[in-house]
Amino acid sequence: MPFPSMTLPRLWLTLASCAVAAPLAAQSLTVGKKVARALEQVQPADFKAHVQYLADDKLLGRQPGQPGYQMAVDYVTAQLKSFGVQPAGENGSYVQRVRLRRAFVKPNTRLALRDAQGQSQPLTMGTDYTVYPNPEVPSLPVQAPLVFAGYGISAPELGYDDYQGLDVTGKIVVVVAGAPRPFPSTVAAASQSALTVMRNAVQHGAVGVIIAASKPKAMLSDLKRGAYSVLGTDGKVAASRSYVPGGAFKLLGNVTAATFQRLLAAAAVDTAQAFAALRSGKPASVALRHSLDAAVEARYEELDTYNVVGQLPGADTRLRSEYVVHSAHLDHMGIGAPVKGDSIYNGAHDNATGVASVLEIARTYAKLKGADRPKRSILFVLQTGEELGLLGSAYFAANPTVPKANIVADVNTDMPTIIAPLLSVVPLGAQHSTLDEPVNRAAAYLNLAVEADPEPEQNRFIRSDQFSFVMQGIPALHIKYGNKTADGKNDLAKTVQAWRAVTYHKPQDDMSGTFDFEAGKKYVQLNFLIGYQVANAPQRPTWKSGDFFGGRYGAK
Repeated sequence: MPFPSMTLPRLWLTLASCAVAAPLAAQSLTVGKKVARALEQVQPADFKAHVQYLADDKLLGRQPGQPGYQMAVDYVTAQLKSFGVQPAGENGSYVQRVRLRRAFVKPNTRLALRDAQGQSQPLTMGTDYTVYPNPEVPSLPVQAPLVFAGYGISAPELGYDDYQGLDVTGKIVVVVAGAPRPFPSTVAAASQSALTVMRNAVQHGAVGVIIAASKPKAMLSDLKRGAYSVLGTDGKVAASRSYVPGGAFKLLGNVTAATFQRLLAAAAVDTAQAFAALRSGKPASVALRHSLDAAVEARYEELDTYNVVGQLPGADTRLRSEYVVHSAHLDHMGIGAPVKGDSIYNGAHDNATGVASVLEIARTYAKLKGADRPKRSILFVLQTGEELGLLGSAYFAANPTVPKANIVADVNTDMPTIIAPLLSVVPLGAQHSTLDEPVNRAAAYLNLAVEADPEPEQNRFIRSDQFSFVMQGIPALHIKYGNKTADGKNDLAKTVQAWRAVTYHKPQDDMSGTFDFEAGKKYVQLNFLIGYQVANAPQRPTWKSGDFFGGRYGAK
């Protein structure tokens, strides 16, 4: 249920309080002796062996559609088979095909502003703007008036709507990235994602979105490597981060702060006042005095890549038709620009460690027999295309290989960052559903503290595959490290920030880096215990009453 009468500051305090876990002392979890023994048998050496194989140079960075990624698919498939995990992909296999379309903007693409007097003002690609290729229509003319729609957010449950009183039918909305300061961090992150903004624009009748830079030094999107979408079996776009299929959406682009300022100035809008109003939670939307003339030309390349899907059937005759998902993305960035003489982006931490976690979780489940087996079935999903925009998970969550209504939860693992002992954790997204209860019990069992996110500005809740499940109405979470350290300084986030600056999305994320495989073992144990509790609970997880994500997506 929404909170229509609640002011933004009061709502922020209410939702923020939900992010603080219940005292661990009040939680209790008892597992059978054989389950406890299976947990203790998790071996850091096995975890390390998975990471070593997946991050080896011979896999060339596991880029989807390339031979190295197929080697990763073959490896995890063989591992699941060796544990006794059954196939749950398409046609009795362990895989689900994900057909990618890679689209490039042709050099003859043109954009121009037309002012109120009808004068055309050509814009320069790469200097004034970038535009995404349309993945369904290779040659597309667009002529439409421009409207400034603030952040492009409609959140009436929070008392905020950039579209209130604004007619955008048949128009292109210009927005700035961001969200009002009073928004809770996870809600702010989800609200300002380009996909959410585009979908909201389409729902209001717009035909395009232009995201404007708010700072002069902000860089335009680099689209030299193209933009990826997933094609469905009908050949139409089934998932994309830069396009809204099935409607009138035509164009997504970026413009510089200087171009944006030109638009606002012509409409007599005071930029400083508009930004101040938006930050405080007051919409500043206004019709602009320019229209856009565009001719977007695109070319396409298509390739196949795969999600890997395995299952262990549940033991309960009634509940085995329901599924708990353990997921991680299998892909990384392939070969790219050299850094310090190395051009292979191995992705050891991102996300060979997450895949290793899911494999060892699968091994642990597979050891359980008889009464110790989980009542619900367990799905293990290793997804493709995360680095391309959560595409493999978006396709699987919308088109799963089991009935979607029967998936009760997703426990995702992405880059657990095992560079120090794991003493506390942040369950990203758990506060929005009853998944917080098994998290707290599992953490207490393992003597782990549960903390609020030490880096909410990183927007991690929407940046990994769990959010694809959330957008399908499925409660989901992603366990990250907390701030607790053995020396009592409790500043692990600071250490991770320094490590990330030289490692994240660089060739230096390889086996020569820092690893704590005992921490990897802890992640396996924790994520297993969360999923195991969900699989055995009489009731499936539910969204918290009045929760933003439950209200937005829970009815699907």
